[in-house]
Amino acid sequence: MNDLYDDIYNEQRIFDCRQCGHCCHGETTVSLTPDDLARLVAYLHLPVEQVKERYLRITDGVVQMKTVDGHCIFFNEGCTVHPGKPWRCTQWPLHPSILEDQANFEAIRQSCPGIKGEMGYEEFRARLAAILERKQAGR
Repeated sequence: MNDLYDDIYNEQRIFDCRQCGHCCHGETTVSLTPDDLARLVAYLHLPVEQVKERYLRITDGVVQMKTVDGHCIFFNEGCTVHPGKPWRCTQWPLHPSILEDQANFEAIRQSCPGIKGEMGYEEFRARLAAILERKQAGR
């Protein structure tokens, strides 16, 4: 197996996104980086000012997606901008913070049905750490 396939395979063994939208709900959304904004603008094929006005809220320089009825503005029975979504959305729930604290892992597992329920924290942690290490090394 090559490294890319190995990463995908391992991620699917510890996480399988069900596109349930649990991570899209709440009164706030993730912050967008300049690259996120550029990707979103390109995906929507709209001028940046129009994207900002329609879909984003900017508070003290922090750019986030607006929320509607307690969820991300782009959520409608799934992510409507999936190919253009922010990197933090693509990373969730395989976030490095899950490695630091078993309570954090349990809280995320309770809210995300995509995390393989039969896997214990130590096994999940070891597999995720290996995946993140390979990705950081560029392999």
